[in-house]
Amino acid sequence: MNMMPPVTKNLLIINVLCYLGLLALGEHGVNLNSLMGLHFFMADSFMPYQLLTYMFMHSNLEHIFFNMFAVWMFGRIIEQVLGSKRFLFYYLACGVGAGLVQELVQWINYISLEHTDVARMGNELVHGKYVVQQGMAVSIDMWNTVGASGAVYGILLAFGMIFPNEKMFIFPIPVPIKAKIFVIGYALIELFLTRSNDGVAHYAHLGGMLVGLIILLTWKDNGHGGPLDKLRNLFKRKPKSHFHVYQKN
Repeated sequence: MNMMPPVTKNLLIINVLCYLGLLALGEHGVNLNSLMGLHFFMADSFMPYQLLTYMFMHSNLEHIFFNMFAVWMFGRIIEQVLGSKRFLFYYLACGVGAGLVQELVQWINYISLEHTDVARMGNELVHGKYVVQQGMAVSIDMWNTVGASGAVYGILLAFGMIFPNEKMFIFPIPVPIKAKIFVIGYALIELFLTRSNDGVAHYAHLGGMLVGLIILLTWKDNGHGGPLDKLRNLFKRKPKSHFHVYQKN
């Protein structure tokens, strides 16, 4: 643990402490996920600080384990490449960006449900505090997002872009695959799963990757040929090569 970069180490510690706090306070009737999770911005429970705090909360042990495993596996490498300050900004920006994308998607869903169900169910059910979802009147306070997945997907994107040809073993795939294929595959899976109703914030995951892409393509390395310069050069249009043939007299 002492060899781990400081931001990655502290992110792991803070997330674990928040999860332990969730369990401890839950024994006394306090729902920390409700207080610190990201509510829909039109709900009574929404607070602006939740755009930051939601990414340190998790729903269960499996949720936090896989997120923190990814932070440990990939975050420490990206922190060494970007530096601690840039990595912390990148992590938080991807998380906040993912939360904003989730809010946008929830607002679109809210408008869609309002227009679809208001005539059938009555204006009182689809106005302000309740929407009709899957045939039931649901309080919009129940739209609550928790987890570091948006920031984690930003980290995965950074790894795939900075080390695109690094080979990885992914269970249960029996052969190693390149990091860029791994990241593209994950993005396509998330895009496909947005059509499901599994209760997972897939749009937030994609939002974290989108924000990460924008940041990585924007940052400069002062022209020193560092990883960010090399990354940016991958997306520049290369000039056509001109071949000259010389003949000896």
